[in-house]
Amino acid sequence: MTHTPARLATPADIDAIVSVFTSAFLHDPVWGPAFPDEGRRAEQAAVMWRVYAGSALRYPWTLVTPGVEAAAVWIPPGGVELTAEEAEGLEGRLAGVTSPEVARAVMRIGEQFEAAHPSEPFFYLTILGTHSDHRGKGLGMALLAESLARIDALGAPAYLESTNPANLERYESVGFTVRDEITLATGQVVTTMWRPAAVQTRS
Repeated sequence: MTHTPARLATPADIDAIVSVFTSAFLHDPVWGPAFPDEGRRAEQAAVMWRVYAGSALRYPWTLVTPGVEAAAVWIPPGGVELTAEEAEGLEGRLAGVTSPEVARAVMRIGEQFEAAHPSEPFFYLTILGTHSDHRGKGLGMALLAESLARIDALGAPAYLESTNPANLERYESVGFTVRDEITLATGQVVTTMWRPAAVQTRS
């Protein structure tokens, strides 16, 4: 895997990050059908991605490639994806661009994810995506590898939910193992994955 430099995202990157996630998850097995109006899916989903990406910037753990071709949003141990106020506001925003039923269904997915979280502290990979214009270059995996190197240096475990079965082998290749499964109301299965803390060696 070629080395891809990563940098911490800033508020100036938010539009590019939203574009990355909107593109990356447009046809995702979970996040695609969550917005059933295909003609408006991109603009509707972008509302969600903007809230999550913007909120995560409170922590110094959103990493991007230099030109924001790919982005990885991590929530550090003890952190939260959204505050209660942000979560409540998100459902309202989604209802405004979709419908109350679609908004509630989207929020329910997040609630199921949260309910399945391990009890011990961990770094949480909430979103990892590469813009479709840059897919196939290994940017997402290189960014993940850089993220994990930083987490390993802290001696912390990592956790994620994979909404696409095609990605399981990729995550396993960097040390994640399957932990559990979450069955959504739509019948789709999301795989949760765990990566133990790196063993710290004394110099």
